[in-house]
Amino acid sequence: MTDPASLIPHRAPFLLVDEIVELDPGRSATGRWRLTGDEAFFAGHFPGRPTLPGVLMVEALAQVGACAVLADPRFAGKLPLFGGIDKVRFRRQVEPGETLELEVEMERLSARGGKGRGRASVQGAAACVADLLFVLIDG
Repeated sequence: MTDPASLIPHRAPFLLVDEIVELDPGRSATGRWRLTGDEAFFAGHFPGRPTLPGVLMVEALAQVGACAVLADPRFAGKLPLFGGIDKVRFRRQVEPGETLELEVEMERLSARGGKGRGRASVQGAAACVADLLFVLIDG
């Protein structure tokens, strides 16, 4: 297991991945985000029915993808930024107490950017799928 903070610059309260459990630099990464219910966004999204905002699922996937990219020595000192998000689908709600499994596989990667396919799930049930496009800038 790898601490995502050792790979990407994100920090609390915006580091949305607790651990990286599989890593193939430049190719793929798998991580986990354990939702305790203490996260501030649950209080307002939605009172009485706390639900993980879909945009945060997409950001968590992007952070896992960034771990895969930045673990590759070719991209040392770079910073991946969103270039676009395509084919996003939300399949189920994610609630406090659940663990979000996050998987990203790079489909295309170059010195200037790339594309990855992400899947977030809870106990094997898809919660979100998305194509993540990114550009690489100097960090």
